[in-house]
Amino acid sequence: MAGQSKGEQRTGLLNGFAAYGMWGLVPLFWPLLKPAGAIEILAHRMVWSLAVVGVALVVLRRWAWLGELLRQPRKLALVTVAATVISINWGVYIWSVNAGHVVEASLGYFINPLVTIALGVLVLKERMRPAQWAAVGVAFAAVIVLTVGYGRPPWISLCLAFSFGTYGLVKKKVNLGGIESLAAETAVQFLPALAYLLWLGARGDSTFATQGAGHAALLASTGVVTALPLVCFGAAAIRVPLSTLGLLQYLAPVFQFLLGILYFHEAMPPERWAGFALVWLALSLLTFDALRTARRSARTLRAEINAPRSTVATGTVSATRKADSVAAGPGPGPGPVDAKP
Repeated sequence: MAGQSKGEQRTGLLNGFAAYGMWGLVPLFWPLLKPAGAIEILAHRMVWSLAVVGVALVVLRRWAWLGELLRQPRKLALVTVAATVISINWGVYIWSVNAGHVVEASLGYFINPLVTIALGVLVLKERMRPAQWAAVGVAFAAVIVLTVGYGRPPWISLCLAFSFGTYGLVKKKVNLGGIESLAAETAVQFLPALAYLLWLGARGDSTFATQGAGHAALLASTGVVTALPLVCFGAAAIRVPLSTLGLLQYLAPVFQFLLGILYFHEAMPPERWAGFALVWLALSLLTFDALRTARRSARTLRAEINAPRSTVATGTVSATRKADSVAAGPGPGPGPVDAKP
């Protein structure tokens, strides 16, 4: 990215702000779809997302990946797992927003980077740095405080964070581009979703054809609401550093949190403020550690590049690589955002 012009970097930042801004403001959209229930909205999102992404793939003529995917049963199985997990994530998020739990939903995306790190240690056997251990410990304390505050575990937040964290782990194995992976996952979702909508219509419980053309258009626009932020994110990802995207990702839950308090007027008693403060402290530790590690890696890389050949031959490079491996580890990067809320 060093060879990019300032104009390209500015375009990347604007697209990044647009992507995370849309994901942050999406709680304003789901209530517009009432009286449709969360499952009906979810089914429409699956059906119309495939339609929108399919049109995009036709325009871009990007079909080569499909034949390769169909020849790999293991990858197809992983895509099915990813589609299942993101369906849970989407469904819980839509329900939580329309049921008046926007703040608790925002917490799920605040703690998602911490859950991703914990899953990396438990599943991928990755090593954590001391600051990351501290951040996860503070986040665990936050969950305890919030459990006391809510009178129950913050199950909406935990479900969103763990479903999206699991989705990220599966996506690492699938290794498809953003539009391609969304197409594959919504293709898996399509038939069950369409069957549910047809069943709902046969029972006379569908709102698609009974609440007017405006309501039907809003339900159809769920495909655009799903795909458009992804397109903006894709434009940002190729123009700005990963560390910048890692910081931009916090815009979405910040916007959701502010909407929950200022627009939806959800209650925030002192114990919830205390829990959120602990979460923000954990994220501050995580972000500081990630930025410090990135600077250290950059200095090491510059030293390696500038080192005389004789120094390289005597083993400085091997020592440098060892230092890099110690510094490396899971950070609060942007994560898999192909299917954000």
